[in-house]
Amino acid sequence: MKQYIVDAFTDKVFSGNPAAVCVMDNWISEELMLNIAKENNLSETAFTVKEDNHYKLRWFTPNSEIDLCGHATLGTAFVIMNYYEPDLQSITFHTMSGELTVHKKLDLYEMDFPAYHYHKTEITNEMEQAFGTRPSQAYIDRDLLVVFESENIIQEMTPNQELLKNLDGLAVAITAKGKEYDCVSRVFAPKLNIKEDAVTGSTHCMIAPFWANQLKKNQITAFQASERTGVLYCEVIGNRVKIIGKAVLFSISELFCDNFFSKA
Repeated sequence: MKQYIVDAFTDKVFSGNPAAVCVMDNWISEELMLNIAKENNLSETAFTVKEDNHYKLRWFTPNSEIDLCGHATLGTAFVIMNYYEPDLQSITFHTMSGELTVHKKLDLYEMDFPAYHYHKTEITNEMEQAFGTRPSQAYIDRDLLVVFESENIIQEMTPNQELLKNLDGLAVAITAKGKEYDCVSRVFAPKLNIKEDAVTGSTHCMIAPFWANQLKKNQITAFQASERTGVLYCEVIGNRVKIIGKAVLFSISELFCDNFFSKA
């Protein structure tokens, strides 16, 4: 089985967020998909199978299956549109989060995702201890979104990973208004065995609506200030978020799992 490694939300390798993508003829077992994700040890490995006129898509962290992943969706669309069906200009994926459509526009990939809500939540002493400084605002949906006063705080923070595990939310995002970009954020997911995610599309389903509301505009440019960095172009339309980015291929490999495939 071929596996592609794609750097998402960037136009150069060794930046953005790397995702593994497996395009398959038939489904393999969940156990095998999880084992492949563990072996890859990337934040997400995507598995996709074409069914009729759409693709079914699933995402696995090294720890478990996840309900939504932006960079691995971008990576999967990139692989299919460049190496399997180069004439396609749009793809619809059937996922745990419903139908997700990706449109190719030159070298950009526009993903149509559901918007997360952001419900205000109490700022706690546990948050302050985990981050080393007290946030100004906090919101919760699938993930925890924590707002700070300056971009410098985001850039320089070294949170306590063990204390982050005790906070609400599947992932923990920290964010502030940006200088060059509309907002600057970082995302941590120690509950998923991911200390820091490089560039997180799914969490921007919460970050983008928040900053769109704060800045009173529907289109924002978001910068994720991880070590690898990445840029996301976001547009909020009602209860949907368009997340737009570039991608670049890092590698193509062959998975030698014959003994496992026979048991799947």
